[in-house]
This record gives sequence, C-alpha cells and structure tokens, in this order.
Amino acid sequence: MPEAQLLDPIRILHGSDQPVVEDAVLIRDNHLIAFGAQARQQAQQLELTPKSASQQLLAPCLVDPHSILEDPISGHCETLASLRHAAAAAGYGQLALLPRSSSWRDRPERLQGFLNPNSDVDIHLWGSFSRDGAGSELSPHADLVQHGAVGLANDDLILPIALLQRGLVLGEMGSAPVLIAPRDEKIQGGGMVREGVETLRAGWAPDPFASETLPLGQLLELHRQHPERSLRLMNLATAPGVAILGSCPSRPMASVCWWHLVTDQSKLDPTELGWRVIPSLGSPRDRAALIKALANGTLTAVAVHAIPLDEEDTQLPPNQLEPGLAGHQLVLPALWQELVVKAGWSVEQLWHALSFGPSKMLTLPEERLTIGSRRWLMFDPDQLWTQDRHSDHAPKAANQPWQGCQLQGRVVACGLRE
Repeated sequence: MPEAQLLDPIRILHGSDQPVVEDAVLIRDNHLIAFGAQARQQAQQLELTPKSASQQLLAPCLVDPHSILEDPISGHCETLASLRHAAAAAGYGQLALLPRSSSWRDRPERLQGFLNPNSDVDIHLWGSFSRDGAGSELSPHADLVQHGAVGLANDDLILPIALLQRGLVLGEMGSAPVLIAPRDEKIQGGGMVREGVETLRAGWAPDPFASETLPLGQLLELHRQHPERSLRLMNLATAPGVAILGSCPSRPMASVCWWHLVTDQSKLDPTELGWRVIPSLGSPRDRAALIKALANGTLTAVAVHAIPLDEEDTQLPPNQLEPGLAGHQLVLPALWQELVVKAGWSVEQLWHALSFGPSKMLTLPEERLTIGSRRWLMFDPDQLWTQDRHSDHAPKAANQPWQGCQLQGRVVACGLRE
C-alpha cells in the first residue's frame, strides 16, 4: 500500500457494536490515521487524491480460536515465522494454537518462545489439560494459566470423563476456558466419513453420529454440573450434534471448522484432500445444520483448525493419510461466497463468526478499528485469483485444498506486521 492514501468511499466495519457504513479513511504507513471528514481534511492538507474503493471492505482482523503447529521452530512443513506470514496476508491478527506439539505444551516452560515484539500477529497458546496429552493425569493447570496459557485443551478428542470431572472440581484454571472436542475415538473406530447414503455409495468406512452425540451429552452434563467453569466445545460437525446443543437451556460456547461449512460429501471428488479431516466430513444436511446453528448463535465461532502437513504426507492413500487441512488465506473468501453471497448473511454476521465470536471463546478483547492502529484488513469480494500454495502469501503446508482453482474474494491489504 502507498505511504499515504485516502480511500473515499469505502465500506467500513468499526467493531461488533456498529453496522457497516460507507465513509472515508486515511491510511499512512499502514496505520489508520482518520475517518470521515477528518480523513478528507487531512488528506487535502497532504494533497492526496481520493481513491474510490466502494466495492471493498475495511474491517477488524480475524481471529482463529484453534489450530495446530507441532514444530514451531524447525518444522519442515510450517514454522511459527511462516504461519505468522501467511496469517497476516490472510487478515488473521490472532491465532490460538492447541497443545499438540513435538514437545507437548503441558508445562509452563513449553509456553515460551512464541512472543515476537516486532509482529502484530498475536499467538495464543492453549495449555494441555493432561500431562503429555495422554489423558491419564492432570497437568499443572494453575501454573499454565499463570504463565500465559489462554486456557486448557487437549487434542481433537474427548478426555476420560473422570479426569475432566476431577480437573473441573479442582478448578485450578479459574475462569480460563477449557476447550474439549466432543469426539469419541473408540466409537468412531476406523470411520473416515460421517455415516450416510453417500458414504456407503463411495465405499468409505462410516463414522457414526454417536461418536459426536454421546461425548457431547457427557460434556453438556459436565457443563451443567460446573457452571462456574468456562467449558468450550471444539469442532461440532453433525446435524444431530447441533440439535442437542441447541436444545440445551444453558449451553457452552462452541466452534465449527470452516471446511465443514463450505463442503460436504456431495461436493468432493473422491481423490481430493478434503475428505480426510477430523471431525469427519458430513452430508449436505449436516452442513446446512451447521450454517443455521452458526447464524442463530448456537455455534459461537469459526475455527481454521489448520493442521499443516508436508508433501510426502499428502501422497499416502486416504486411509493412511494424516487428517487435516491448512490454508488461512482460503477461509474468508470461501465463507464470503457461501454465507454472504449464497445464504444472504450480512457482513456483520460474518465478522461475528470469524472475529468477534472467536475472541469471546478465548475470553479476549474483540478486534476493532482504532485510530493509530495497524490492526485492520481490506477485503475485495470481487477480486479473482488462483489458489497456489507456492505463492508468497500462502502457508508452506502441502495440504491446502483447491490447488489451481480460481477463487473470488481476497484480502488485498492488511496493516499487520508479520
């Protein structure tokens, strides 16, 4: 972006408490300098010519409530530096990383080394609920929270109920959130895709709905017994699951992975990477139920839940492939098309799902546009571009969907230092 620029008019979303307005903004050296009449007045003093950007949107940065980075320093498929670079290009100002790592983040010293005073991309860390993520004994909850953990989580499956109950009763995490996935690995068995007619036709091993609904019921009972704790649910994925959650009088906040909102069993070629994800991909009915639950507030936030893999990992047969996708740069364009263009969502609704809701799940202040800040993104919903995982703005991970496909909508500028 030029050193100084007056964009007039442009659509602006200042924060969760204000609607989108058409106004002017003055940006200099990637900082927000002024809005409205003050922006025009200062631009006139600088002898700047206004640039029309009426089709573009200036908005707060996005927030990813959970992704995975196993080797942040020397990872051959993604590092902390490359993740920050890709996140900034995609408009993500905050990312929270789950404790799964080459050195499991279950003790305070393993939370160190993630701060970078020269970067505006904030990395938050979930501390592990159990030692080594094994689900057999509790980690030092109070120490983890005291040393900066945004909350406690484990991996992408439910922990033993007795251990969860013990941790919640002890309450050493205080008001810090506890993020648990309602997925029972034993019930899922070898199932790779959610049970249904399409699954049988394709010859996939089915993943029964009970692998989500049964652990979900257990977690909702724990939430009822311990209302003083901040239980969160990770990656709901089925229509029966969101129906159970929606009928709960006092329900915990819950996230959904972006991929489950934009595709389903009916939309993928059998050879595509997008089949192999956790939780399992569902039917069109599941996808429609998730979108409806996100719209009515049953679901709180959209997560990227990126799990970077290298080239070699992606060449394995589907039943041997490590599950997961990467690609922060794909989320906003894909959900704009799916939710705003096709489903008629407002910009405000989309930002509640991608920014304000995730902040609430993390119990962190919401992103908003403020004078002097670099925390903004500019999105052009009309720009066409081709997904290329080898481009400068993409993550290093090999498991990015839609390689070589033309997409519409892109973050064209962002003030964040990476």
